[in-house]
Amino acid sequence: MIESLRDSFRNITTQLSTVIVGQQDVIEEVLISIFCRAHVLLTGVPGLAKTLLIDSISKVLNLDFRRIQFTPDLMPADITGTEVLQEDRTTGTRNFQFVEGPVFSNMVLADEINRAPPKTQAALLEAMQERHVTIAGQTMELPSPFFVMATQNPIEQEGTYPLPEAQLDRFLFNCVVDYPESADEFRIIKQATSGHQPSLNKLLDAEQIQKLQQAVRNVPAADHVIAYARDLVQATRPSGGVAPGFVKEMIGWGAGPRAGIALIIAAKARAVLHGRLHATTADVASVALPVLRHRIVTTFHAEAAGVQRDDVIRKLIEVIRPQPPRA
Repeated sequence: MIESLRDSFRNITTQLSTVIVGQQDVIEEVLISIFCRAHVLLTGVPGLAKTLLIDSISKVLNLDFRRIQFTPDLMPADITGTEVLQEDRTTGTRNFQFVEGPVFSNMVLADEINRAPPKTQAALLEAMQERHVTIAGQTMELPSPFFVMATQNPIEQEGTYPLPEAQLDRFLFNCVVDYPESADEFRIIKQATSGHQPSLNKLLDAEQIQKLQQAVRNVPAADHVIAYARDLVQATRPSGGVAPGFVKEMIGWGAGPRAGIALIIAAKARAVLHGRLHATTADVASVALPVLRHRIVTTFHAEAAGVQRDDVIRKLIEVIRPQPPRA
């Protein structure tokens, strides 16, 4: 199963490279989230192919895909669905019939999720955590596998509603989609202005994905790897006794226990995707940025000094060193 997952990762990456130019780190992080059975938040300015990436992945994985464009007037029923009064033409009786919303899909793209009001954002919370929705007192299971891939624009703040920390914590990764490199941007312009028509082949299906997800959870992680993830998370908490001095100055609120779980499961998936049979401390350090950047809150002093969350996390990785394994 591990060999199958590694080969699938390589094949998917090759397929996506015909559509998405560059952004290899983001592609890997999104695939790690999928094989971890988790959700991902993509943060970046418009025009960086965030929507195209998710749409392309859904085609390669042969999954049902729905896109929800979040707007200030979007209502919860527009996401989960609603009951509609239907009349039976033969008997004349009327009954309420539930019409499923776009959340009843394998992969849901919540485009510009921070543009919808909190009430609508909260409609996704139960679906993301419990993988079911409750309508008119009835609980309805969502398809499996189920992923929420959300995007948000970090520039425009007018007419937006920042996601609450409780909902941010439900995302395994916060992937920052940056501008492409010079050579990649040349290829993007050339490809977009030509008759290039890439075709994507279906490489996996829902059943295979679920088996690969279980294979990831069976990957071993030694005690010293888990301890390293725990130490990194605890070091982000300014009120804790193990936090370095700069953390107490730069971080107002640290990551919770869910961050440690995310570090280990993501490290397992990364190890498998790179052909290794167990997770290492290097895997934990490699996924620390996307796991922690949306789970810590910087202080006013840090913002005034121009210190970003990623800067604090990188410094933590330098300071917090993994302990050697016990004999």
